[in-house]
Amino acid sequence: MSKLDRIEELQNILKEDPSNFPVRRELAVILLDSGYAKEALQHFLYLSQIFQKDSGIFYNLGITYEKLKDLDKAENAYLKAFEYAPEEVDAMYNLGLLYIEKEEYGKAVQCFNKVLEADVNDSNSYFNIGIANFKKGDLIEAMDNFQHTVDLNDEDIYAHFYIGNIFKEFGDNDSAREKFQKVLKLSPDYSWAYYNLGVIDFEEGNIDGALSNLEKTLELNPKDIEAYEIYIKIITKNGDYKRASDLVKNALRNCGANGDLFYIYARIKKLLNDNDSYVKYLNKALENNDTLSVAPKIVKAEIDKFLAQ
Repeated sequence: MSKLDRIEELQNILKEDPSNFPVRRELAVILLDSGYAKEALQHFLYLSQIFQKDSGIFYNLGITYEKLKDLDKAENAYLKAFEYAPEEVDAMYNLGLLYIEKEEYGKAVQCFNKVLEADVNDSNSYFNIGIANFKKGDLIEAMDNFQHTVDLNDEDIYAHFYIGNIFKEFGDNDSAREKFQKVLKLSPDYSWAYYNLGVIDFEEGNIDGALSNLEKTLELNPKDIEAYEIYIKIITKNGDYKRASDLVKNALRNCGANGDLFYIYARIKKLLNDNDSYVKYLNKALENNDTLSVAPKIVKAEIDKFLAQ
């Protein structure tokens, strides 16, 4: 029986017997799992009035409110679930993730530490503590927790990836490269690992290596604007303006209008002595200034200076 058929069956039972609480609970869970969060919410709220200290109902309420982007109500629901059944830490784990989303990183760490009190070998909690610390800029503490993660689960590609990023941030490119290669060993299609290897190669002057890794990045993720930007920068520096132009057009086709891409395109057009297109794409960059890294006033001054010649 499909989920939709089961939903219809349960709804029919409730029409005959609205007080059939096991059926209502099952219906609410299936609705939630099937993407009908609003419909599920009504049933969970109804049940929460009947079973006012049922941790499972409040846990599912938390999930439902999260799916509906009502994070404050989700927080309250998870707190109630944990209050009614403190030995069940799933609600505390979800609450930690919610606090990361709300950028309340200290509270997130507290939640995951509670999970670790129940299970000291929960690698996911160490990983999420690492994420919380990484996002608030405490890279040493983040590194320590990501390392705990891989000590417990060496196949956690994301922990290895973040360790690689921290090594790169600290200027230890050799260790960073080793970690990104580890990620690719575990997950050969992880485009961001290729991208970071490409950046390291570019920074170290290994242009062939950079191009190879950036090509692989774009093969796996044709919408990676940052990969396009470095790739185009290398091709432009090599004097292959035609290929650079083609890459910009490809990037715009795959990624949509982007201020930085239009600005890069303008610079290439200037090198090609296509002055009309140079001005055209500088103006396009200004029109998309929400994705433009260069200050709009600098671009405007560049246009004015050129037109005044």
